[in-house]
Amino acid sequence: MSEEKKKVLIVEDEPKIVEAVMAYLKKSGYNPFVAYDGEKALTLFHNVSPDLVILDLMLPKISGEEVCKTIRRNSRVPIIMLTAKVSEEEMITGLNIGADDYVTKPFSPRELMARISSLLRRTDQGVSPLFHTMSWNDNDLEIDLNNHTVKKSGMEISLTPIEFKLLCVLIKYPKKTFTREELIGVVLGTDYEGFERTIDSHIKNLRSKIEDDTANPRYILTVRGLGYKFGGIS
Repeated sequence: MSEEKKKVLIVEDEPKIVEAVMAYLKKSGYNPFVAYDGEKALTLFHNVSPDLVILDLMLPKISGEEVCKTIRRNSRVPIIMLTAKVSEEEMITGLNIGADDYVTKPFSPRELMARISSLLRRTDQGVSPLFHTMSWNDNDLEIDLNNHTVKKSGMEISLTPIEFKLLCVLIKYPKKTFTREELIGVVLGTDYEGFERTIDSHIKNLRSKIEDDTANPRYILTVRGLGYKFGGIS
């Protein structure tokens, strides 16, 4: 029996781009679905449950930013943003609302396929600590590696695949200080060629979900001039 094809939801309103991306997805063995506006994207997302979303920012009816925020409230599905905006600050904004990666227009479909393959591979493989269930600070923070769930104060929270992997990396080596380059290599892959500040955005998002006070974190600690380390007490 053959392995089920990964489902990829393309959210894009330019037919030529959709046609090119769909052709490459099918050729690469994926099962593509298409939404030409934000409203249809959210409907398809709930009906199809895709393994990955390719999301344009400039969409009719509902913007790409709002689509991303809505998906992120309930899902950790990988999201690659397509954007004509190229400034670092705009890219950081996209990552801050939950995107895992971005591709700027015009782009090579082959590059996009490489990004998809890399992101899905990282999502599937993950980086797991030595134990399947761990907790810190009298069960204030709990993680279950078997079910890929994280709880804060007893309530399950939704992390993106990158945030989940980042947390796993840090808790596996709680006394180690990771540089940004090391975290990028482990979490985003050694082939990642984006901005180094990308990892700061994922750290910021992770802190907003697991810390009581992001200005004075106790789990994801900044080591000034070096990087980050885990500070939870088990």
